[in-house]
Amino acid sequence: MIHWKAITAAAAMSLAAGSVAAEEKFITIGTGGQTGVYFVVGQSICRLINRGTADHNLKCTAPSTGGSIANINAIAAGDMDMGVAQSDWQFHAFNGTSEFEGKQVEKLRAVFGVHGEPFSVIARQDSNIKNFDDLKGKRVNVGNPGSGQLATMGVLLDAKGWTMDDFGLASELKPAEQAAALGDNKVDAIVYTVGHPNGSIQEAVSTVDANLVTVDGEAVDKLVADNPFYAYATIPGGMYKGSDEDTKTFGVKATFVTSADVDDEVVYQVVKAVFDNFERFKGLHPAFANLKEEEMIKDGLSAPLHPGAVKYYTERGWM
Repeated sequence: MIHWKAITAAAAMSLAAGSVAAEEKFITIGTGGQTGVYFVVGQSICRLINRGTADHNLKCTAPSTGGSIANINAIAAGDMDMGVAQSDWQFHAFNGTSEFEGKQVEKLRAVFGVHGEPFSVIARQDSNIKNFDDLKGKRVNVGNPGSGQLATMGVLLDAKGWTMDDFGLASELKPAEQAAALGDNKVDAIVYTVGHPNGSIQEAVSTVDANLVTVDGEAVDKLVADNPFYAYATIPGGMYKGSDEDTKTFGVKATFVTSADVDDEVVYQVVKAVFDNFERFKGLHPAFANLKEEEMIKDGLSAPLHPGAVKYYTERGWM
């Protein structure tokens, strides 16, 4: 005997499930190399969003990408909804300066800042590199195309009156490849603009005797004085083998950005997922441990805040 009521009910449930599935919206977050903190930022945000899919119908993925500039370009092209980017490249993209001259991203919008990112140079100890000036004539991995560190290296070289030709070799390996290159003596030093502690640097100093390199002097002083997105930074001594003393350098903030074209409710739900679960978020990487909400909603943000973010911050009484 056929139970038509049961079949009808099952069909109705199936249709209802289908309509819910149809309403699910997929969002993509651009990150960075898999050994870097950007990848963890994106993965962490997605994890918090996906925990609440039943409530807001958002599903999130955060693939590995080339980094800051690649993410901003992908957002501008509509290929990604959001992404992580250094504060300096957020500034330049929105204002159409530096690498973005003639390619202004007027629709770029800030969402929040994340961790600080010192411009970090790690050198083999047998190369006797203690200060940035010692890199002249050496083999240096300057960063992969599309990455913030490659672009920041270019800015620093301009400030010093150097070019890439001042290095004996300027390789463009990805973050996942550079620790092995240092250990295999294919380069004397590697560069990484990254939050600390960092797994790639830990890997490098565990495979070869290496040390962090001081990045200071007149050129750095001028960059910090002239640009609101740069600040002096110190990498604490004892964090990595071979670097017992504090290392002075300069740096930027990691920031989370999107486009004005992304729906307000989507951005609101993403921000809500992070800040409603803030202690959980802070526990997802050591670089997040000292994050403070009041700093995250303003520090390093030079593009206008997205209205979806403003709505949440206003509700919380932060604005």
